[in-house]
Amino acid sequence: MYPLNDQPEQIHVSGIPNPYPPESYTPQPYAPYVPTTMPMRPPRAAGKWSTGLCHCCDDPANCVITCFCPCITFGQIAEIVNKGSSSCAGSGAKYGLLLGLTGFACLYSCFYRSKLRGQYDLEEAPCVDCLVHFCCETCALCQEYRELKERGFDMGIGWEANMERQKRGVMMAPVITPSMTR
Repeated sequence: MYPLNDQPEQIHVSGIPNPYPPESYTPQPYAPYVPTTMPMRPPRAAGKWSTGLCHCCDDPANCVITCFCPCITFGQIAEIVNKGSSSCAGSGAKYGLLLGLTGFACLYSCFYRSKLRGQYDLEEAPCVDCLVHFCCETCALCQEYRELKERGFDMGIGWEANMERQKRGVMMAPVITPSMTR
């Protein structure tokens, strides 16, 4: 039961004997993990959506908003797809009226999916746009929202603010810190 050195065997919490008794083990110093860059996503194939139709929970906040009030998500998508020619509120209101009066707002939103696909050369998947919106309206809206977000748009600030942000990012001079002197 005792090892050759007549000391009781150290047993770890897991029940597996510890091969290194406390007096013979010296912890090794380590450098803490500090990420130096943002994680990069692998490049996707041309024509592929960045996420699948049923990956709604990739953005849980948008999923909840779209489930309870799809007109908000649709308005945000429409403003970006129309490049600011229609406002988020106006497009969302039209969508809400169509949804409330006819129940067929999906016929209106499927045209925006087609327009989005045309702008970014995306495949018509998993099936025809109108069928995707008719059968899976909220999933389709969530997928379109995630696609635009993946392409660098901040969906909460609208078209004009996104364009301003892009201009600032491109035209901004690099920050040069003064060198140290003695």
